[in-house]
Amino acid sequence: MSSPANAPPIIIIKRKGGHGGHHGGAWKVAYADFVTAMMALFIVLWLLSSDEKVKKAVGGYFQDPTGSGKMTGSTMVGAGEGIMVDRDNMDKLKERLEQAMKELPKFDQMKNNVQVTVTPEGLRVELSENEGGMFFESGNAKPTAQGTELIRMLGEQLKVMPNKLLIEGYTDAKPYASEAGYTNWELSADRANRARRILQEAGVDGEQVAQVRGFADHRLKDPHNPHDPLNRRVSVLVQYREVPAAPVQAEAKGAAKGH
Repeated sequence: MSSPANAPPIIIIKRKGGHGGHHGGAWKVAYADFVTAMMALFIVLWLLSSDEKVKKAVGGYFQDPTGSGKMTGSTMVGAGEGIMVDRDNMDKLKERLEQAMKELPKFDQMKNNVQVTVTPEGLRVELSENEGGMFFESGNAKPTAQGTELIRMLGEQLKVMPNKLLIEGYTDAKPYASEAGYTNWELSADRANRARRILQEAGVDGEQVAQVRGFADHRLKDPHNPHDPLNRRVSVLVQYREVPAAPVQAEAKGAAKGH
């Protein structure tokens, strides 16, 4: 039976599979970005409220994530905790300290009074006085502003390494005028101890300081001029990880004298 001539045409609509625009995945990307940004914000807020030890640990990780600086001792700057300084890289520490000193605002005024030397014991940083008192006020253990600044800078550089520190004080041969029995012995020891306190305020751990010693005028820098202000000095010695043993001959001689 044929269709009527005036019957409407049959329209077939084919639809492809899929979801509408509002069911797409673009919103997921935007949401992930939002969550990431919020997480970063919370981390920043947490770091701002954390103590210095946490900040230092996080900063050390991002600057040396593999910890290679701790093992090789080749990355002096920003390698985090536990950098080992030994005979092979003590010169690098010397260069690092000298460069940091040059960045101090008034270093030109005190550069002739600062000496950094690699010795058989380790690296010695020696701060010698002038007539008016360069690093400590004349006649007492109170540090000057530039003395505090320089010693604090040393502490910031040395706190990231495990090497032990020896802090020593010296005076010239002029007798200390005091009615209370305060002598050059007390003055040299008090200046060394004050330097220790500044180093620790800058972050040096108390366990890192091995000794604080005062020698009065018994180890003059210039024995031919015992009253020279350069004999009044404070030194910070960064010891090698393994301190060299005393010579056998010297020990034997000392034992013979004891008998």
